[in-house]
Amino acid sequence: MSGPIVNLTFPAGHKIEKVGEWMALMTGFEREAQTLTSLLLAEFKGGLFINNEFVSGEDGKTIDVVNPSTGKVIGAVSEASAKDVDRAVSVNLPCSKKISEELPFSDPSSCTSREAAEKAFNTVWGEKVPGHARGKMLMDLANLFDEHADIIASIESIDNGKAFGFSRNFDVTEAAACLRYYAGWADKDHGKVIEVDDSKLAYTRHEPIGVVGQIIPWNFPILMFCWKLGPALATGNTIVIKVAESTPLSALYAAHLVAKVFPPGVVNVITGYGHITGAAISSHMKISKVAFTGSTAVGRTIMRSAASSNLKNVTLELGGKSPNIIFDDADLEQAAGWACFGLFFNHGQVCSAGSRVYVQEGIYDKFLALLTQKVHALKVGSPFADDTFQGPQTSELQHTRIMAHIQSGQDEGATLHTGGNRHGTEGFFIEPTIFTDVKPDMKIVREEIFGPVLVVSKFKDEDDTVFSRDISRAIGTAHKLHAGPGSGSLDLTNPVPPCFSELSGLIAITSSTPRFLSVRDNFRFPFGLHLISVSVSGGFKESGIGRELGEYALHNYTAVKAVHVNLHGKTPL
Repeated sequence: MSGPIVNLTFPAGHKIEKVGEWMALMTGFEREAQTLTSLLLAEFKGGLFINNEFVSGEDGKTIDVVNPSTGKVIGAVSEASAKDVDRAVSVNLPCSKKISEELPFSDPSSCTSREAAEKAFNTVWGEKVPGHARGKMLMDLANLFDEHADIIASIESIDNGKAFGFSRNFDVTEAAACLRYYAGWADKDHGKVIEVDDSKLAYTRHEPIGVVGQIIPWNFPILMFCWKLGPALATGNTIVIKVAESTPLSALYAAHLVAKVFPPGVVNVITGYGHITGAAISSHMKISKVAFTGSTAVGRTIMRSAASSNLKNVTLELGGKSPNIIFDDADLEQAAGWACFGLFFNHGQVCSAGSRVYVQEGIYDKFLALLTQKVHALKVGSPFADDTFQGPQTSELQHTRIMAHIQSGQDEGATLHTGGNRHGTEGFFIEPTIFTDVKPDMKIVREEIFGPVLVVSKFKDEDDTVFSRDISRAIGTAHKLHAGPGSGSLDLTNPVPPCFSELSGLIAITSSTPRFLSVRDNFRFPFGLHLISVSVSGGFKESGIGRELGEYALHNYTAVKAVHVNLHGKTPL
């Protein structure tokens, strides 16, 4: 059984440009059609993707997929159990001759079975495949993402709720760019020769770890999918990746593309709940590394499971509570614009969102007026409307959590400056919300809300004892993802105040307003929609362990081996 079939209907008038062969995965249309503007239907398999095939879960269970714009079920996908994780790691099925035919650099005699991640690593991947060949496959997958960009973005928007313009022009575009970036690294991540005396040759080798487990969140499904796949595949690992149960569709569609490029078993995509499927991945004895993006609480659980099983390598990218600090010589137009975008982008569902703003009292009123004006200009509505900036929150659960935080802010005495209500009568929409007159011990100031809720505070100056106390609490929280100062002047010899030197994974200073400091707990999305794969993402303290993106991500998936070759040294015995 191949599992459920997903049928998605997009709104009338939504355009999908036909590029390349994306129609091959869809039904009901003529292949010659260039632009489709009627009620669009996308049909693809929603089973577990194991060994380049879609299969039902062992238990036969499914998970409903809900459109967050309407709150209605739009399909179902297979639910993976711990037994399915075992299947994804290692299964025994008849071998296909196609593998050895398509991979001339592999040994046909070693292809005795058509198996999942463990056997794929030992037979048709890992060190069986040279780096240039892995790079070509990653490049081919990136090209397929380009060809299928409109349909992937449309699936992302109907499943996740983000505006199609962002899905198409940011998420999918950057996902393909990430694959291309790591395609370039695939034959360049190597060891070094170490200088020793002439009695021996010493060098290091960078080797793939083996089967790696990856668990991604629901806020950037297709982008996180590629963030995880890129460096792991470039370094020669095989993958079992669990996508979020609330937003599985874009990754499952992408799995159809993976099957066109990679040998069976190299990439396995499963859907399931964290406490079942995620727990099975983090504790599996044949998975040698686990990478997780999500909440700090779940990150702790994964670390415990990894330690109590086979002491697997762990990379964690976790939550944040990032403050922006704006001084009185900042360019207010720029500062207000970045503060607005820094929180409300992706509906506030970003772990490095600037959810707290500290403003010097001399500009507080003007800044707040400008910020309010910009927030009121944000269009909340259907992800497929051309002018939508903010769509619905991704799930009913997240909508409920955010509304509870808003109620908490009111109950604890903060001023609800604007917003704070449900938007519309269906779906999971929330008005962009600003709180003022907040105190450091309020829940909305201390906890990550992960929604369109911004808190604004004022301070007198850098010597203000209240400011120092509040900022110490703000940047002294356990989360250390991304940090930010704002001013019209910049000391190039020391552009970052000493108090920020150890607080986060990134100090982001705008070029036009250098003392608009965005204090983030990790490195992601410092400014605008130009996320470059050569950059780095990761946090300090409770915001995570390890780094993603850039060359640093390769280290997460590489084992360094030292080799000593005796040339003419004599034994001491």
